[in-house]
This record gives sequence, C-alpha cells and structure tokens, in this order.
Amino acid sequence: MTPLQNRVTVRLQRLRPAAAVPEYMTAGAAGLDLRACIDGEVTIVPGARALIPTGIAIELPVGWEAQVRPRSGLALRHGITMLNAPGTIDADYRGEVSVILINHGQEDFLLRSGDRVAQLVLAPVARAEFVVVEELSSTERGSGGFGHTGV
Repeated sequence: MTPLQNRVTVRLQRLRPAAAVPEYMTAGAAGLDLRACIDGEVTIVPGARALIPTGIAIELPVGWEAQVRPRSGLALRHGITMLNAPGTIDADYRGEVSVILINHGQEDFLLRSGDRVAQLVLAPVARAEFVVVEELSSTERGSGGFGHTGV
C-alpha cells in the first residue's frame, strides 16, 4: 500500500486522564476511531439520544476541518447512529469533541467508557466567494433533483 501523501499535524488535549487518542484501525482507514470517555455506563433506550463526550479537544490547522461520522457496525448491529451526521469541527473550535448518538434499534444500547462511538475524518476546506448573477449556465440536468432520474 502506498503511504498517504496528505498529512496534517493536529494538536490534541486530553481533558480527562482516561481519554483515548483517536487512532486509525487499519493502514487504509480514512477515519480515526473516537472513543467514549464517560463515568460508568450510559444506556440509550430505543428512540432516545445522548451526548457522548470523548474527553479530548483538538486544534486543527487553519484550512482544515474534522468530520465526525457514524460507525457502520453500530448502525448495522444495534441501530445506533449519529444525529447531525456528519458533524463538523471547525479549525477555530477548542471545546470537547462529543458525539450525539441516537438509538434507532429496538433494544437498549449499553455504552461503556472506551467503546468506539464514531469516526473522525480530516479534510481540507475551500472558502467560497459568491458572485451574484442574473442567470446560471444551462446543463442537461437543469433544475432536476430529488429522484429526477427515476428508480
């Protein structure tokens, strides 16, 4: 496997001693695993949501963002996913990284400190400059959206 060329240094502060540093679980992984950093256990009943702290804060370089995304295994096996997915961490945010989990499953979900709860994907950010015009150029698609190509 070819090493990735895009590397970025992210400063990380542990807000609690038990906080885990995010890590890539395989050489080809795009996302770093985020782990819960909680006292005791949290049970998320079906239909409920919970804000789960990770015990870390990060300092991203200007021009980068971090996207917090759900874990597919939790979604498939337990119906656990994230609200506001993906969540965006801006370069100027210095607070604790937390994850809003929701239980779409049919059984209670028990979460313990150290459990993997989400993925963190870093991405460069482009800044947009909008130019107001009277008309946009035409395309074959035009304004077709939301299922315009059929099933």
